[in-house]
Formats: sequence, structure tokens, C-alpha cells
Amino acid sequence: MGTYEKFKTNVMHLGGNVTETDFDQRGYHLDVVLTVNTVREFAQTAYDHGFYLVFVTGFHVLPETREGVKTSGLEVVYQFATYEGCCRVKARVSVDQDLTVPSICHIYQGANWHERETRDFYGIRFSDHPNLEPLLLCEEDKEFHPLLKEEKKLKSFEAVSWPAQRPDTADMDTKTSSDG
Repeated sequence: MGTYEKFKTNVMHLGGNVTETDFDQRGYHLDVVLTVNTVREFAQTAYDHGFYLVFVTGFHVLPETREGVKTSGLEVVYQFATYEGCCRVKARVSVDQDLTVPSICHIYQGANWHERETRDFYGIRFSDHPNLEPLLLCEEDKEFHPLLKEEKKLKSFEAVSWPAQRPDTADMDTKTSSDG
């Protein structure tokens, strides 16, 4: 079993929802949906399998109710990659109403400024971050989060997402559409 398969199996054991994607269409091989409680375990698993952190960012969608709990409408997105086997992984977590997600700085030092930038732009706090001070905005503007959208302009998560598609069916769709 290669690194890719071992990693995928370990992430599935964490309880993450793992979907294979068509790299040519999406730019990553695996799409992983995490919970706030599995972010650090996932990051540690990625690190242990030789993945490096590409970026951390956020995005803002229409809040919804999942399993009886209303979400904040904010998501944190992580992208990891490895040179061994050329694999990219997008992981995302829905941010709870308290706007807090665990920091992964103690696993990936490079996450430090990514998390600070995400806090500046979206107001998401990263618990146990060693220095969650404003990175780009001045201290007086720490309650100003320029990438939050106006409520009337928010779209649902589904409206801004590609539909799930297995790589083998994506290949068939490409061949079919290019034949005509």
C-alpha cells in the first residue's frame, strides 16, 4: 500500500469524509471534510505521511443548520501536498458559532502567518495559536474583517461548490464531451 492509500485510510479512520477528485479538474486529488475536533489529528496525520502545508484560508457562505446546529457560514480550507507520489489534498472544516478552530502551528510552523491572515480577513480565531495578533491590518481594525460578505450577498455552500464527481466518471465526461 502506497503513501496515498495509507494516508487516505488513516484519514478515514479519523472520521473524515474523504472523496477522490479529478486532479485535472480540481487541482487536488482528495477532498476531505473535517470536524473542529479532528483538525489537529488530521494535520498530524498529514505531517506523519510527509505532506507539507500549501496554504490555510477561509471563505464565507450562507449559514446553514447541520445536524440541528446552526453553522457560522465560515469555513477554513487547508491544502496539503507531498512530493512522494504527487498528491494534493484539500481539507475543510465548518467553523462553529464561536468562530474558533484549533491551531495547527505546533505541527506546521508555516501555519502561523496563514492563521493570522485568516483571522484578519474573516475573524476566525485559532485556539492555542502562539501569537494571534493582527498580521496585515492594524490593531485598531482588529474587528474589521474585509473578506466577510454582506448577508444579502451570501450564497449557499452548494452554489459555490463543484458537485462531487469520482475521477473515473470525470474522465468519461471529458471524453464524451470532446467527441462531438
